[in-house]
Amino acid sequence: MDNISDDLRVALDPVLFARKLGFNPDSWQEKVLSSSSKRLILNCSRQSGKSTTASILALHRAIFYPENLVLLVSPSLRQSSELFRKVGEQIKMLKDKPKLLEDNKLSCTLDNKSRIVSLPSSEGTIRGYSGASLIIEDEASRVDDELYRAIRPMLAVSNGRLILMSTPFGKRGHFFEEWDKGENWEKVKITAYECPRISEEFLQEERASLGDWWHGQEYKCEFVEPIDSVFGYELIMSALSRDVEPLFEKE
Repeated sequence: MDNISDDLRVALDPVLFARKLGFNPDSWQEKVLSSSSKRLILNCSRQSGKSTTASILALHRAIFYPENLVLLVSPSLRQSSELFRKVGEQIKMLKDKPKLLEDNKLSCTLDNKSRIVSLPSSEGTIRGYSGASLIIEDEASRVDDELYRAIRPMLAVSNGRLILMSTPFGKRGHFFEEWDKGENWEKVKITAYECPRISEEFLQEERASLGDWWHGQEYKCEFVEPIDSVFGYELIMSALSRDVEPLFEKE
């Protein structure tokens, strides 16, 4: 009876599941793991632990929710395989490992018929999937907006969950737009200065070497103007008006 109740607690609490993997989450990671939000944005610095947190959520969903589809979307094949590799490493850490009906470099199918599939940023590839219960978009600031628009309808019937995670990459694209103006999103920002594994000495060295623009983006999670911008974001937005009729209608 005690084992059954313990299994139920782990099924209901991804934080306990994380600890079963030997992972001791930071306070912000506990918040993310415990969140029930359907829409979640993680604006987190490099090496803060966002990928590990997301992979734990993916594996927890697959193990404890039968016949679910979890998609891991990244800008490139290398990044997709890296995120999926974390899932594979976590499976090895489990005392009671789930039986895998399929297991390759980019996907796996558990014996409860749940699947975890990692995909590079390709709208054509993404459109082949439907009814996802969880979609995690890694390095979302680098993912094409067209792909993001192709992802969202997959959650309509399943009422699934969408997680965007990234460091910023300028004031552009869906990651910035959802962070800046998106509604019904839970937004989490963690800078490198809030990560206990990153030293102040290292950050000062990076700032001196990379400059304020890159340092602010990668380590302080700031949405800065792109280097190649002729006009700033605020100037462009101030020039837009809904009161002016467009010269051309979209076909």
